[in-house]
Amino acid sequence: MSVDQVRTPVPSRSEYCVIACAEAWRGDGEVLASPMGLIPSLGARLARRTFSPDLLLTDGEALLVGPDGEVEGWLPYRRHLTVVTGGKRHVMMGASQLDRYGNQNISCIGDWSRPARQLLGVRGAPVNTLNNRVSYWVPRHSTRVFVEKVDMVSGVGYDRAGGARFHRIPRVVTNLGVFDFETPDRSMRLASLHPGVTLEEVREATGFPLAVPGGGSVPRTREPTTEELRLVREVLDPDGRRDREIGAR
Repeated sequence: MSVDQVRTPVPSRSEYCVIACAEAWRGDGEVLASPMGLIPSLGARLARRTFSPDLLLTDGEALLVGPDGEVEGWLPYRRHLTVVTGGKRHVMMGASQLDRYGNQNISCIGDWSRPARQLLGVRGAPVNTLNNRVSYWVPRHSTRVFVEKVDMVSGVGYDRAGGARFHRIPRVVTNLGVFDFETPDRSMRLASLHPGVTLEEVREATGFPLAVPGGGSVPRTREPTTEELRLVREVLDPDGRRDREIGAR
């Protein structure tokens, strides 16, 4: 067997996204991870298997489950609400629109009194964002999603949180990179670029000016380890569904 045959394959864009989502839960300890969507779910399960073993995963109903779906405990609805409102959950939601301060819209497009398009509705986003950590996953980064001002506030951003005790938006992950709010005014910052993506590409796809690290040198999203790649490809998603969520790169 040649050296080329045993070399670890180059990670795909979707695998960088899985890693970036997993990193959202690094250091969280014993909190309830609530990922919404395939790639965030793969990220949460990967984090649980590797660097965040204390994470709690749920089946979305009344059970706590392990990374392979095995039942580990019972989480009745009343207990779940206590977790939600006490800062012991970290959700990764989607967003139809996001602005520079992390305000999220999943309710409607256009004037809320006569919207051009009706979406999911506000649902639990206000409670989620004010009472526990919320990150976001956007599979297709564009100016339609990253807007100067959301048409309706569903999830609460930093400029509207009013010092809520448990409000925090650790990160936003997209198919282009990773973003956070580690700026003096809590506006969105480009934290890392996925390999193959340029700063100009991100700026063109964003409807407001982005903060960038000092000096303008943007780090790259971290490489998955050989073991992480094995887990993603052979254990967590052997059918390769992750590529279909963003389009294979």
